[in-house]
Amino acid sequence: MTTKKITIQATILANKLKVWDYYTSPEHITKWNFADPSWHCPTASNDLKVGGRYVARMEAKDGSFGFDFEAVYTEILIGEKITYEFGGRFSTVEFKDEIKQTLVTITFDPETENAIELQRNGWQSILDNFKKRKTTNGRMKNWW
Repeated sequence: MTTKKITIQATILANKLKVWDYYTSPEHITKWNFADPSWHCPTASNDLKVGGRYVARMEAKDGSFGFDFEAVYTEILIGEKITYEFGGRFSTVEFKDEIKQTLVTITFDPETENAIELQRNGWQSILDNFKKRKTTNGRMKNWW
């Protein structure tokens, strides 16, 4: 078993508060929160406060498998940082303002059932979906 955390990143060509809003609002979460196009996120709820719960339903589009990803917030700095606990593990999401873009960094505790690279790739795919959500032909739509 490893205790080394996994870190993934994406640079979003939008201001930090807009990125924060799209990352934390359930109506947007359902549009990007899946690792593969054969999956989707039909529902999400987000009580964005310390002790609040986050729940996102993740399912194969063919109905063959699905699960609820559930977490409880342990730290929130609005527009800056979110830390949550899920199943005895922790994840931190940081939003760093850069010139006309935002660096989103997610660091999380791996689980023991799947290979580290599989976990990294899955979480990175979800973050890449988030980044692609507002991109059309290489340009960001309405993020400023």
